[in-house]
Amino acid sequence: MNILLMLREAFYGADPNLIEELKKIGNVKVLYTDKGIDKEELKNEVKDTDIILVNIVKIDKDVMDAAPHLKYIVKFGAGVDNIDIAYAKQKGIRVTSAPGLNAQAVADHAFGLMLSAARDIPRKDKEVKSGYWDTTMGYEIYEKKLGIIGFGAIGKALAKRAMGFDMQTLAYGNYKDYELAEKLNVHFVERDELFKEADYIIIATSLTAKNRHLVNKETLSLMKPSAFLINISRGQLVHEEDLIEALKNGTIKGAALDVFEKEPPDSELPKLENVVATPHVGGATYEAVARISDLSVSNIKSLLNGEDLDFEVL
Repeated sequence: MNILLMLREAFYGADPNLIEELKKIGNVKVLYTDKGIDKEELKNEVKDTDIILVNIVKIDKDVMDAAPHLKYIVKFGAGVDNIDIAYAKQKGIRVTSAPGLNAQAVADHAFGLMLSAARDIPRKDKEVKSGYWDTTMGYEIYEKKLGIIGFGAIGKALAKRAMGFDMQTLAYGNYKDYELAEKLNVHFVERDELFKEADYIIIATSLTAKNRHLVNKETLSLMKPSAFLINISRGQLVHEEDLIEALKNGTIKGAALDVFEKEPPDSELPKLENVVATPHVGGATYEAVARISDLSVSNIKSLLNGEDLDFEVL
């Protein structure tokens, strides 16, 4: 059994046990792809592969066609937008994901980004380290309105944290858990109301063909000039040129972004003074990687034993 790993480089060090466990199952090849991988090189690497463990590398029709032995794609995370699910089904290739296993890590990071943007923490840190000492004003998140786009595992984790800050929480999305929403004091609203009312908006929904560029010139124009946008989901949910314009002309106060349309980004967006930027690390914690590693190994063993797979993408 030939197993190909294409994970974020830091993940390998976060849980060295993953590779050791996989070596007990088959031949393991590790690719370091943080800086991307050429399509032709990738097609060559997968030609003898039975199982792929992948984080963010795109696994499309061309890649699958180049892998005649491929039986199983393990998404090392929740979102499967980088995998052509329909074509995998057509070819009889099994696909699983790990929904919710990094939700707590991502929710922590989202609140860190929100606080960092509201209080301008990254810039203040740089100033103090450079010997500059100055007082500037920031914004509180206490008792403010939090708008959550998406009420899945991450959205729910965000709502729980918001209760500790006595925030008023609004949520928008297709999935509505009314019972839990009542316990967490969450009110479901329509898209425009959320953009108009929220002081902080956190994007926590999966990327689909229908919601690409959900945040655009129209929705940004609905936001308060004192509002902040936080994205810890997928960069393609935001029209970056529209966001740059909104940040430059004061349509909104600021943004905190862990994801970008192109990664690493090559636009001016992360360089703007009113933007806090991190390199897609929301789910990158030792604890989250360990949970997903355990699930991945368990599912591969189940595949070989002819057993059901957990979180198979249907």
